[in-house]
Amino acid sequence: MRFLSEDEVRRRLPMAKAIAALRQAFLSDESRNQPRRRLILPGGTVLHSMAGAVGPYLGTKIYSTNAKYGAHFHFLLYEAATGRPLCLMDANALGQIRTGAATGVAVELLGPVEATSCAIIGSGFQAWTQLEAVHVVRKLTEVRVYGRDEQRRRDFAARARDAFGLNVEAASSAERAVRGADLVVTATNAKDPVIEDQWLKPGAFVAAMGSNQANRRELPSDTILRAELIAVDSMEQAKIEAGDLLLAKPHERWVELPLIELRELLKTPPASPGGLRIFKSLGIGIEDVAAAAVVWES
Repeated sequence: MRFLSEDEVRRRLPMAKAIAALRQAFLSDESRNQPRRRLILPGGTVLHSMAGAVGPYLGTKIYSTNAKYGAHFHFLLYEAATGRPLCLMDANALGQIRTGAATGVAVELLGPVEATSCAIIGSGFQAWTQLEAVHVVRKLTEVRVYGRDEQRRRDFAARARDAFGLNVEAASSAERAVRGADLVVTATNAKDPVIEDQWLKPGAFVAAMGSNQANRRELPSDTILRAELIAVDSMEQAKIEAGDLLLAKPHERWVELPLIELRELLKTPPASPGGLRIFKSLGIGIEDVAAAAVVWES
């Protein structure tokens, strides 16, 4: 069984290929997803696992986290027909890229076609590939990024200008970043909302990817409750993890929300947007498998 390092994974998984692979995985009726499981220890260490099957592959991502000591990600890829193990790969970059790619799929499908401006709330590890993915699927001319640490958001803006050739501003506030933006991405580890509903322009698209716990959210309830459409990558997993939705309305009442899985929207694309559209990203197993397959085959 081969082993692939973080550097090899990153080199083999360009964003455009990751977006295409995730799109195909969502479209396939044969893809299978197993929601994330967490083993929580009293000392604060958590073992997370999630699995999926896509085409000729199946696999599982296993990672440990500890608030004091960091996180460690690995992915195991298998041949679906035989169960034969193919590869063990480092999966920090894999998760970062596939999470961005999921947003790219959603923006391509649900974001305003003419969108040119984007707000990024968060200036950390995940925010980078969120911007990269949006830039792949939309012709951005203006980006505003806000994070609580002024130097980090300035550094992020400078790096993004160099990497993407975009006009990227380190905004002085979350409100400054969001007002007037066609596309808004929240990529934080916040427990409470990081934007206010009145900041969003009519017809905006919002991707919320920072929270995958039932007691944490980045979006306020009034934003969720007035949305024209809300897409999730997995309905089953959303009922466990989607704090942005669960804190606005318990899942027993989700029939009252315009809620649908991304795969269904890909099969029957919606009409041109008129109101607010949201993608609540959780990060699911089939996304990891689809991305790992690209890595393996490259």
